[in-house]
Amino acid sequence: MKQELKIPKEYSIKKTSKETLEKWYWLMSIGRAIDEKAPNYLKQAIGWSYHAPYAGHDGIQLAVGQVFEKNKDHMFLYYRDMLTALSCGITPYEIILNGISKATDPSSGGRHMSNHFAKPEFNIHSVSSLTGNHTLHAVGVARAIKFYGDKAVAISNQGESSVSEGFVYEAFNGADKEQLPVIFVIQDNGYGISVPKKDQTAQRKVANNFSGFKNLRIIHCNGKDVFDSMNAMTEAKKYAIEESKPVIVQANCVRIHSHSNSDDHLLYRSEAERNYVEDYDPLAKFRRMLLRYERFTEEELTKIEEDVKKELKKIHKEALSAPDPTPESISDYVLPEPYVSSKYPEGLHEGQGDKKKLITALNETLKTEFRENPDTFIWGQDMANKDKGGIFNVSKGMQKEFGPGRVFNAPIAEDFIVGTANGMSRYNEKIRIVIEGAEFADYFWPAMEQYIEASHDYWRSNGKFSPNMTIRLASGGYIGGGLYHSQTIEGSLVSIPGVRIVYPSFADDAAGLLRTAIRSKGVTMFMEPKALYQSPKAATIVPDDFEVPFGKGRIRREGSDMTIITYGNATHLSLDAAEMLEKDGFSVEVLDLRSLIPLDTELIYKSVNKTNKVLIAHEDKLFGGFGGEISAIISEKLFEFLDGPVRRVGSAFTPVGFNPILERAILPDKERIYKIAKELLLY
Repeated sequence: MKQELKIPKEYSIKKTSKETLEKWYWLMSIGRAIDEKAPNYLKQAIGWSYHAPYAGHDGIQLAVGQVFEKNKDHMFLYYRDMLTALSCGITPYEIILNGISKATDPSSGGRHMSNHFAKPEFNIHSVSSLTGNHTLHAVGVARAIKFYGDKAVAISNQGESSVSEGFVYEAFNGADKEQLPVIFVIQDNGYGISVPKKDQTAQRKVANNFSGFKNLRIIHCNGKDVFDSMNAMTEAKKYAIEESKPVIVQANCVRIHSHSNSDDHLLYRSEAERNYVEDYDPLAKFRRMLLRYERFTEEELTKIEEDVKKELKKIHKEALSAPDPTPESISDYVLPEPYVSSKYPEGLHEGQGDKKKLITALNETLKTEFRENPDTFIWGQDMANKDKGGIFNVSKGMQKEFGPGRVFNAPIAEDFIVGTANGMSRYNEKIRIVIEGAEFADYFWPAMEQYIEASHDYWRSNGKFSPNMTIRLASGGYIGGGLYHSQTIEGSLVSIPGVRIVYPSFADDAAGLLRTAIRSKGVTMFMEPKALYQSPKAATIVPDDFEVPFGKGRIRREGSDMTIITYGNATHLSLDAAEMLEKDGFSVEVLDLRSLIPLDTELIYKSVNKTNKVLIAHEDKLFGGFGGEISAIISEKLFEFLDGPVRRVGSAFTPVGFNPILERAILPDKERIYKIAKELLLY
């Protein structure tokens, strides 16, 4: 096993100044006072409906906050980190605002659960309830710290049970591989709610599960002891900055109370155990030490405690009178304002020149944007192997031009790819990140936790933070790929608010939407129909500066008898079917949505009002596909303009098979669209 670092004893009861000791005792006392008062807010129906008491973690939480340098380091708290938040500089008043979900809560304005503390203005980041997932964000921001050459650290806090999560392993592994200045603080109290540590891991100390990592250093400390924790955190930060390597600090703590106010530890902990942990109360121990070593008198400590009571009474009254969030505010901060094109406000052009294939348009747009903004990055699987640029070579040649600091391979870990993009974008607002979320859309599912996390970052933080990233996914079938290589997943994504979803069908729209996505704030899911990468049908003239706004569809074919609403691969099938119908004497309009979220309802209404019949064609499954939502909108808003039922064409409700016979039977084709369209035209 790797040797543990020898920790210099810079802090002790004798060496530490009285001024510092007084500050610590005040923080620990007011923190514990709020910790004990929080359940009363719930009993009085005032708020704090979720509270995870930190009592027993006092030493390590104080120390973490004391080594944190606001506006320089980056802090990721977890839901038991009240004293850490106070020690970092969040005020007791702000803690109570968070607990009772007031509009002026600096973490979320009442949008997030109580006990989730943040202050982005200090680089104390908003995190969710998904235990341990912010380890990936800490790794991402540590990557930015290293790239930009700052002498700073990212600090991630969590309980010992969270290391059972796969994405925590991915974070540790990635930080080790990239040698990043990040400190993972594991506050080990022996329980994951009611599950004892022995049911989580075979190791008595969970950090030792990672002792084989090459660059990761492990420090063990007594998290109940202020001075041992201060020495451990001071050394960890020094090592992380000077060596640019990750550190785990495992702090041995106790949990004095239940996991939270929705838990009852009387059901699974014996009286003897409960008495034992109370005997190791860190605050009581610290108080005894201050008296034993004659650093303070009983009168001096009593004075601090009385001041704490007065302060708590005052801020309690102030917090109760703070404004509540309004019902009207729920639609604020769902999506940031996008980049707005002045030259191409409708996403249309009359360009001249040679046609370019869709894959070429994407490659050239990526390179142009990387030249435009030096704070743009891209990573994913197979991204940077000699002349290879992704499994389909969309990013070919990029590492050669922009270097391995901006274009690089990621481990085969989709959670890691998306989560670290979220984290790196937290470093500053100039950063734009493009990732291949997975090599094929079908493989994206492991990243869904991070996708959902990113989707509500902007809303959850009350508009203070949004990951500025574009997630590229090679999507769809018609390549004979079968399972995990031929699915399209937008039907499963459109119900999740907070992410733009675009799905181009032609080279010019692919270039224009990609440029807008990269330049915009917020998250964009960029679906690429891989069957069209090299297709002559998708090739178009592409102006060098072309931009397509979000939420703007495009009429690809004018018509008067019926509208086919479509996108992606199905756009070309619909255009083929429209030509077949023209030979039968029908005039069919083809509306290419280009953007699913936001949706161009105005263009849909205009087209349907003109033709009075509508068919929706997409590659995704008919049952549960996005076409059902479009159909519902049309039926609700335009019923009186319809001369027939809204019809849909999509895939069978099965996975996409590998054998070409099976694939043809499952995926829609032009003949199927032609057949349903003609039935509707004759209705």
